Amino acid sequence: MKVDQYAKAGIPFYWRIEQAATGIPIVYTYVLDPATKAYRDGEMFTGTVEATAPFSITVDLGVM
Repeated sequence: MKVDQYAKAGIPFYWRIEQAATGIPIVYTYVLDPATKAYRDGEMFTGTVEATAPFSITVDLGVM
């Protein structure tokens, strides 16, 4: 699975985007735990992404 490859490569952040039944995407974020080399759950966004890591960003998912 690609996620395992990302973790093995040391990529610190991973976002997964799914299309909800409402038509507005849902964004799931994951953060790499360097000790276990596995991702832990981060935040989930619907409507608007207001993330601070890996950089500060605001995205209105309703206009995508």
